[in-house]
Amino acid sequence: MFKHIMVPVDLDHADKLDKALAAAADLSRLYSATLTVAGVVSTAPGKVAHNPAEYQVRLQEFAQAQSDKRGVTFTPLALTSHDPAVDLDPKLKQAAEETGTDLVVMASHVPGFRDRFFASNAGYLATHMAISIFIVR
Repeated sequence: MFKHIMVPVDLDHADKLDKALAAAADLSRLYSATLTVAGVVSTAPGKVAHNPAEYQVRLQEFAQAQSDKRGVTFTPLALTSHDPAVDLDPKLKQAAEETGTDLVVMASHVPGFRDRFFASNAGYLATHMAISIFIVR
């Protein structure tokens, strides 16, 4: 059913991604699908990495740790943006299109007051793409 699964990750909040990563790994095993963990990084220094090259290393380490933990192969995809707060959704959409992703598995938060006025990242992808989006809380 699914051939390529993409899991957007924010390494600043890696502790909140477990359910989404587990679901993606299970679906990957079930359908023999390729798995990609995609992260968007700024060109400016941040908490996780000082530059995009260092972020690529951190994302590779994260992907390898998840692969070891879950028994499937997660391939890292680091996407660079001058302003991830603005570019995150379009970058993830572009990455999904370029990799041939047919399912995005995303971690989400419990909706709050702000979510009544602003769309979530998963909501953006679900309304702007023709592929399946699986939101995991």
